Amino acid sequence: MAHVVFFEKPGCGGNARQKKLLSDSGHDVEARNLLAEPWTEATLLAFFGERPVAEWFNRASPRVKAGEIKPEAMTAEQALTLMLADPLLIRRPLLQVAERRETGWDEALVDAWIGLKGDGIGEGCPKGDTGHKCP
Repeated sequence: MAHVVFFEKPGCGGNARQKKLLSDSGHDVEARNLLAEPWTEATLLAFFGERPVAEWFNRASPRVKAGEIKPEAMTAEQALTLMLADPLLIRRPLLQVAERRETGWDEALVDAWIGLKGDGIGEGCPKGDTGHKCP
């Protein structure tokens, strides 16, 4: 099975369920605090690959939800500058297995990439989960 470096927002219930699914699938999960990581443009950009800039953003971020930041209007340079200053804007989790990196929880992608067992848990934090703060 795989060694998965899992960048999360501590306390996020969605991230906790995703880590559990990975562990239950036999993977070794190394959890890291997304908010405390010393990101650079290059290290962060490596997780986004060919995705459009708008897909780099955490849509649950208060600044995105309030309309202060409009991901569809951002250039890559603008997005990286904002994310380095405010990591809550980064779509999570960020996943790394060996040299491959991905952003966001796309269960079908993760299953095809490293394999998952069980019914899964879907994308991000479910609505109604009030046991944590998860923007």
